[in-house]
Amino acid sequence: MQRQANRLINEKSPYLQQHAHNPVDWYPWGEEAFALARVEGKPIFLSIGYSTCHWCHVMERESFEDEDIAAMMRATVVAVKVDREERPDLDTLYMTFCQALTGRGGWPLTVILTPDGQPFFAGTYFPKESGFGRTGMRELLQRVHMAWQANREAVLANAAQILTAVREQINAREKGDSPEPDAASLDAARQELAAIFDAQHGGFGGAPKFPSPHNLLLLLREYRRTGEAACLRLVVETLAAMRRGGIFDQIGFGFHRYSTDAHWFVPHFEKMLYDQALCAMAALEAWQVTGEPLLRQTVLEVLEYVRRDLTRPDGAFYSAEDADSEGVEGRFYVWTAAEIRELLPPEDAALAIEAWGIEERGNYHDEATGVATGANIPYWAEPAEETAARHGLSPETLAARLETCRLALLAAREKRPRPLRDDKVLTDNNGLMLAALAKAARAFNDDGLARRAMAAATVILDRLGLPDGRLLHRLCGEEAAVPGLLDDYAFLAWGLVELYQTVFDPAYLRRAVAIAKAMIAHFGDEAGGFYLSPDDGEQLLLRQKTYFDAAVPSGNSVAFFVLTTLFRLTGDKAFQEEARKLAKAFGPRVAERPSAHAFFLCGLSQLLTPAAEVTIAGDPDSHDTHVLARAVCNRYLPEVALVLRPDEDEPEIAAIAPYTRYQLPVEGRAAAHVCRAGSCQPPTTDPAAMLRLLGAKGDGA
Repeated sequence: MQRQANRLINEKSPYLQQHAHNPVDWYPWGEEAFALARVEGKPIFLSIGYSTCHWCHVMERESFEDEDIAAMMRATVVAVKVDREERPDLDTLYMTFCQALTGRGGWPLTVILTPDGQPFFAGTYFPKESGFGRTGMRELLQRVHMAWQANREAVLANAAQILTAVREQINAREKGDSPEPDAASLDAARQELAAIFDAQHGGFGGAPKFPSPHNLLLLLREYRRTGEAACLRLVVETLAAMRRGGIFDQIGFGFHRYSTDAHWFVPHFEKMLYDQALCAMAALEAWQVTGEPLLRQTVLEVLEYVRRDLTRPDGAFYSAEDADSEGVEGRFYVWTAAEIRELLPPEDAALAIEAWGIEERGNYHDEATGVATGANIPYWAEPAEETAARHGLSPETLAARLETCRLALLAAREKRPRPLRDDKVLTDNNGLMLAALAKAARAFNDDGLARRAMAAATVILDRLGLPDGRLLHRLCGEEAAVPGLLDDYAFLAWGLVELYQTVFDPAYLRRAVAIAKAMIAHFGDEAGGFYLSPDDGEQLLLRQKTYFDAAVPSGNSVAFFVLTTLFRLTGDKAFQEEARKLAKAFGPRVAERPSAHAFFLCGLSQLLTPAAEVTIAGDPDSHDTHVLARAVCNRYLPEVALVLRPDEDEPEIAAIAPYTRYQLPVEGRAAAHVCRAGSCQPPTTDPAAMLRLLGAKGDGA
């Protein structure tokens, strides 16, 4: 029997809907909850999570579905639930306090607040009962209630002191001064990444191991800038290990969130849209450098997973898929040897079992006990070439047979109860996937991928775009809501910039310019850097800036990339000036730990390669225009900003990039106008000559 719904029943967020039938009297974030706390004289119990968070589910099952705990919460606190993906500003704010108070963070995030929103206690996951040195929910609620009733003035004073201390710490960092990041910063970041590289398994650091694709993107740009072979080696070894490992869904494609071990084998099984976008971009750029077929295959497989499972009928992208199904993490993704024998012909089953490391006792061990579960995570137990040689097969024949096996297993898996899909459409994450699709369409010369990117852009701009470049953050069903934050502006502008350079429709560049100008107007700080929230947004305890990269690059990192690229595409020096102020704001942070700001350094590396701008002037439909464009797009030239200037009297692009008015074809043939390191060269109609001007190898084909 389903319980009576609480106040979350009217919310659109899938995460909040998951908690709408808890016996806890949950409130959404808002004045109603805070007013009740003030009237009843209770603290706020703030719980922040997201729909695909495994430990959020665990805490719900243990505590929030428990009638005794729910009764204690009703008696002692006002309970507020927040979806961190819907309100990243609240998540960032209260995670800052959690890290200041405890030295760590994570989800579910649990924070106890005064009725004015000031935190005085913070933590993450709490079991129902105390034990093994960990405080349980029952004890936590008792202690909070006792302190609130007996020493409320001291609690309030402590909350005020915490707020003051955190504010002073942030202000001190903002006032820090150091030189603008430069080539020495890039050298230091490379050295840091090399020092923590796992030479045995690929990737950086130990368990748990995250993909961190922005590190790979930086190393690829540094390989382009410096020619240092070690940069490329670290990238290729990491991507190969990830593609072979259990972190990659060998049956249905796509990357899981992270590996719980150091060798990419046992994943945390949730799948996030942003991971697919960033990992696809890293594999794509590595393919452009190396031509390695497995890297191209990986990109296409990731994008196929996104098409099949994370794309709405209208073309926009869902947020994520859960790790759990039927209450068990990973159940949807694992197999027994018996299941595979039942589903495949004997010879194919034997080959699949061998190639994908399937064991009779199971290769997947319980994380807590280490006991074999009988289930298996498919992975490449050895290089495919070795398996093929042992069976007397060509690599192509082995691949074809395993593809037949994969499709049969996928069809069977689709009949299992699926993990929950978080069907929110988030502007920031859609911007990342838009960038990935556009870059892949450009590199592969794939019109189908370009059409998918354009379809997504149409939905986001039509449904989440507002006048004057303003944005909303999320679309749930048909409801667009929540004012956009910095990441929405920066990430969507990035996606539109990449899409323009793929299909050369000036409308995309015009929208990117409008969004960037709105970002400057409403998020910018004259001292440099961008705030996470707009100047006309909800007034929270602190208005913060985020610089370091986490699972995704920071909004400020992507803003730097967008501003420098828009300056080079449009010639508008206002973008250059904002980028300079932002680089200065990054200075003290990059000096402290360069590799923590990898995506900002991607933008810097491109500028120091040195940066180049290419305008191709010619008939967009002519063969010679196409040959010049493909000569650039076929190569790894991340430092190049590419503009198409149609052979017209007043082309639309000239209104956005006025300098293109004077960049014309030569004697009726398409011409490339190349500027590099601030020096412009005479136009050329020869693709090979153009590439030489860009410092690129090749004959122009």
